[in-house]
Amino acid sequence: MAELTVGSIIAGGFSKGFKNVIPFTVNIILWALTVWIPYLNIGTTIGMATIAVKMGGSKTISAVEIFNPVYRKRMGEYFLTAALVYLGVLAGLIFVVIPGLVLAIAWSLSLLLVVGKELNPLEAMNQSNKLTYGRKWTIFGGEAILAIIAYVVIGIFYYLSTATHGAGSVVLYIITVILYLISLSILTGAQATIYERLAA
Repeated sequence: MAELTVGSIIAGGFSKGFKNVIPFTVNIILWALTVWIPYLNIGTTIGMATIAVKMGGSKTISAVEIFNPVYRKRMGEYFLTAALVYLGVLAGLIFVVIPGLVLAIAWSLSLLLVVGKELNPLEAMNQSNKLTYGRKWTIFGGEAILAIIAYVVIGIFYYLSTATHGAGSVVLYIITVILYLISLSILTGAQATIYERLAA
């Protein structure tokens, strides 16, 4: 198993993010177009939230990955895990924020493990806690650096789009949206790298 470092998270985020940006974007668009359809929207939402599981390895994700029926199959376990994680992190945030952030990182792989490894909620949370033990600063550092880079770059182009008039403003706004989608793919790629190196 390859070592998880801040550098590997950043490099993996860019590598997997750029490699999957087109199918990732198609999945987002398909999710947005079908989110109003009852029952189907449960599977597509779970698929979108845990798509990092399929971004690992050398293959690209399917452009219709969110329609995989496995996501609907795991909906009970997914929502129960999400509720337990949310309540636990919320309780931790009450104690001067930091415990909540620690728990958020400790359980950050839980939902991916529920789908990817078909663990039950408590098994997934326990396994996530074990896998992230001693690596929380690494995970936080890698994801924080990528988020800051994305925020700064998107912020600059958004500012330019609002400060410019006419056709230039429209072009800059379109570039901002494209950069936002690329950033989402890169951040998901970072999550995929963490999952791949710790759990796969």
